[in-house]
Amino acid sequence: MANSKIYIIGMGDDALEGVIAPARQLVEQAQLLVGAENTLAKIPKSAAERLAVGGNLDEAVERIARAGDKRIVVLASGDPLFYGVARYLCDKLGKDRFEVVPHVSSMQLAFARVKESWEEAYLTNLANRPLDQVLEKIRVASKVGLFTTDQYPPRAVAKALLDRRVDYFSAYVCENLGSPDERVTQGELAEIAAQDFSPLNVMILVRRPNVPDRPSEAIGRRLFGNPDEAFLQSKPKQGLLTPAEVRSMALAELDLGPTSIVWDIGAGSGSVAIEAAQIAPGGTVYAVEMDPEDHQLITANAERFGVTNLVGVLGRAPDAWAELPDPDAIFVGGSGREISRVVELAYQRLRPGGRLVASVGSIVSLSAVHDTLQQLAKDVNVWMINVARGTYQLERVRFAALNPTFLLGVVKPDDAPRKPGS
Repeated sequence: MANSKIYIIGMGDDALEGVIAPARQLVEQAQLLVGAENTLAKIPKSAAERLAVGGNLDEAVERIARAGDKRIVVLASGDPLFYGVARYLCDKLGKDRFEVVPHVSSMQLAFARVKESWEEAYLTNLANRPLDQVLEKIRVASKVGLFTTDQYPPRAVAKALLDRRVDYFSAYVCENLGSPDERVTQGELAEIAAQDFSPLNVMILVRRPNVPDRPSEAIGRRLFGNPDEAFLQSKPKQGLLTPAEVRSMALAELDLGPTSIVWDIGAGSGSVAIEAAQIAPGGTVYAVEMDPEDHQLITANAERFGVTNLVGVLGRAPDAWAELPDPDAIFVGGSGREISRVVELAYQRLRPGGRLVASVGSIVSLSAVHDTLQQLAKDVNVWMINVARGTYQLERVRFAALNPTFLLGVVKPDDAPRKPGS
């Protein structure tokens, strides 16, 4: 009997009055009731033992595991399988032990209140996903449903969107759904950003019709491969920025994830670092540059593109990266006799399984870096990139060739040795 069924019952604000008769009978016959304190308070007194749980569900898991053959009912809010407690308990104790009796979720109620369908909406819970990680998905969505939190209330969501110049959503904040003090507020994002709401709310965003997924001034600001002229460059070095075509291939070979730690060594005005920061919004990109003027341009370009996870580091390698965290990916750009030594030292700090890509512009540098990488890794990939951009002259297309660029890429083996202190 130790594996008797455990029932997870979803309820609304009206508690037992709003559930079906079989679910009400299960609650009345329970020997152990588990739920949030405010949920248990709505249940009439009975002989059942009560366990009030907060945000930490481990106590509930432990108590249920020790309950033996007791009749156990877990009380949850709304649909227990929609960002609710049921998934956690099933994962911990096994699906076979549970029966789930759902109620209408607050997300369903919110969309019903604003009379919008939700089958194609982007839905998420800000308690599980930081706001910075969902802004890009919100930007391209037609409809959005958000469970907000104390850390990310509706006004913070609205402000974050406006800071990114995403202003084409109508917003609804649905508070205390199912309660006597239920309230639905409709407004533009600027209006929502100026108001406070009850902690128990669902925020819905509906895109206004025929509006592009980005403001007109941001068109051309791609996640990567932005036009070279989108970046500020110092005038004497104009044209030395990593070209968009080379930048795109280098970033593809770096294979960044959303939380990658990235080094851009010899960052110049920061084009690679900025696009890496856009690809890895939950990570950090360190742009190392020894030229003070270019270091200032890195900061200016980061502000221009609105990236906040880029750190400009003024200094010469390798001293400049001594205090930086070990990276998942490294891009090394530049020329001169020292680049192969910089590549070697940077590789020593690369995490096992990490990727390093170097960009050089001469055969001499290619040979030196290639020899260095072959001593460090088993497989070295090499590309020669020849790009010609089409231009129009007298209504005819002509092609202007860019200087050839050489890329070298390696993946550090998982069993690669680390030097002491590296």
